[in-house]
Amino acid sequence: MDMLIALIAGYACGSIPFGYLLARAAGLGDVRRIGSGNIGATNVLRTGNRKVAVATLVLDLLKGFLPVFLAAGNYPQLAGFVALGAVLGHCFPIWLGFKGGKGVATTAGVSFGLAWPIGLAYAAVWLGMLAVTRISSLGGICAVIAAPVAAWLLGYPAAVPCLAAIAVLVIWLHRVNILRLRQGTEPRVGSGGKA
Repeated sequence: MDMLIALIAGYACGSIPFGYLLARAAGLGDVRRIGSGNIGATNVLRTGNRKVAVATLVLDLLKGFLPVFLAAGNYPQLAGFVALGAVLGHCFPIWLGFKGGKGVATTAGVSFGLAWPIGLAYAAVWLGMLAVTRISSLGGICAVIAAPVAAWLLGYPAAVPCLAAIAVLVIWLHRVNILRLRQGTEPRVGSGGKA
């Protein structure tokens, strides 16, 4: 029962659709009707409003970080369930018909919440790959793969199962991106198109 409650609590936090809400509040319309149709920061950036995109990125990260950080400090045995719930909430928010984002920023947040060294490893891979390739999806995919590996190597084995499960989910949500990467047609940040 405790595990289910932790999962639901994480989901409730993660399901807040900041990208959708901020775009609406800024008069940018429904972000689901442009680009990829996702509510994450990469798609919000396609509105042309960088401030709203950055705000979306920060809030999507925080909605993963805060509940996991609080759980890790008070109920460490449940932190992984909160983390998984937060990413599920972002990817499948009940408020938007279970159609959300792809979980990269929220996974960054939960990684920092589980343990800051894991978060740093995640951020280094994510931002490093993004800087080198300018392909948002590739940076995110590499980062979610790196997270459970980093957790294991850095001495946080309890975090490995939830991060591995999250990695499988996020990679599955990027399956179209992976196909485009193989075809060499995946767009780069700033070039428009879907992501």
